[in-house]
Amino acid sequence: MAVCCPMVGILDAPDGEPVNNWLRKLVAGEFDDIILLTGEGLRRLLGFASRAGIATEVVRAFGEVRKITRGPKPARALREINLAPDLAAEEPTTEGVIASLSKVNMQGRTVGLQLYAQVPNPKLVGFLESAGASVYPVAPYVYAPASDEQQVGELIRRMDNDEIDVIAFTSASQVERLWEVSQARGLESNLAAGLTRTQVAAVGPVVADELRKRGVVVQISPESSFFMRPMVNEIVKALEGKST
Repeated sequence: MAVCCPMVGILDAPDGEPVNNWLRKLVAGEFDDIILLTGEGLRRLLGFASRAGIATEVVRAFGEVRKITRGPKPARALREINLAPDLAAEEPTTEGVIASLSKVNMQGRTVGLQLYAQVPNPKLVGFLESAGASVYPVAPYVYAPASDEQQVGELIRRMDNDEIDVIAFTSASQVERLWEVSQARGLESNLAAGLTRTQVAAVGPVVADELRKRGVVVQISPESSFFMRPMVNEIVKALEGKST
């Protein structure tokens, strides 16, 4: 039986004007490169473009720039508009993007950077600027709490009672929300105990790193292809092993 407890919701950026300005720069041919950190980001950008009546121009402009992707999700989003990455990160992390871009000349390039939600990325921006590029970030979406505190608190208590076999995380924001609720409701010790009784699954290295920073042991994670289906396959294998 699956227990659903959505930790966060995804909404368009509340102030759309900076996003629309960024899209107008793209359409005007002002970018040499576009870095896509998430698939959700590209889809949200296309949503803004559609509402502004410039969807066709934006897709055409994406086709004319060099597209750098952090992982499989932005690559999949590009395929939805019949495009493909020109350069893929060596690993689906900021460090992986930097490693890949370290091998090409960025001097004098103008880069449009799609951020992960509205989280600044000073490491990547700093690298690009030190390599001689000009950087224009855009944040087309935000995260908002999706489950009320009582529902998340009940999940924490069920883990503490050894009622949950596996908890799966698909984004770092989910991890942050779980800890935020545990602190707000005085359930930090319950969460710590529950996570020792529950197998923890992470969709990829970014999420796994966020968990490890909090002292959590990640037992289940795909070795490659960091998205939902490979993680589910790994969870099924782990549960089958537990039942034998």
